[in-house]
Amino acid sequence: IWHVVCEKIVALCQRNNLLLNVSKTKELIVDFSTKQERNYQTPVINECPVERVDSFKYLGVHITQDLSWSCHINTVVKKARQRLYHLRRLRDFQLPSKVLRNFYSCTIESILTGNILTWFGNSTMQDRRALQRVVRSAERTIRSELPDLHSIYSRRCWTKARKIVKDLSHPNNRLFSLLRSGKRFRSLKTNTERLRRSFFPQAIRSRAVVQAFHYISYCV
Repeated sequence: IWHVVCEKIVALCQRNNLLLNVSKTKELIVDFSTKQERNYQTPVINECPVERVDSFKYLGVHITQDLSWSCHINTVVKKARQRLYHLRRLRDFQLPSKVLRNFYSCTIESILTGNILTWFGNSTMQDRRALQRVVRSAERTIRSELPDLHSIYSRRCWTKARKIVKDLSHPNNRLFSLLRSGKRFRSLKTNTERLRRSFFPQAIRSRAVVQAFHYISYCV
């Protein structure tokens, strides 16, 4: 199927006078169907084989073939720690706490929470502790309490789910279906822990989203 898709993409580019950069095209195989290794045929585009990789950066998120997020979180933690130095320098200049908090929110928290709905739910406790250590370091520097990442994740889950529930034209709106009692949404069938900890199953289990659904229905 993948080779057929490649051929269609090449044909589409040729029809629209587009140049496909094969050197920047990567192949990432995600396969949990069997423990035995499979020999996948390397796709060829314009007589050039596509490079196969174990991880790939897409829209700022490092995606690995085993769908674990340690690679992405390690990169995020390293980048955030580099900016802690600038936060300490601003503290040494005796800037107000409000300015330090704004700097943290713009330059450090934005890095730690980038695309957080994608990866935080399936992150390990070890990775979460590494993320939280950055937050605690910033708290000691600012001498003020900062929001923890889990609360930010929960709040963004609620906000995103509320938008989906409110938008009847959203392709995933149908996933939020109330039970007859009207107190809970119909749970999604999850065969793996990875799926159970992803965004939609967690958002559907949230009572805050159910309350938002009733509020939106009442307003309509």
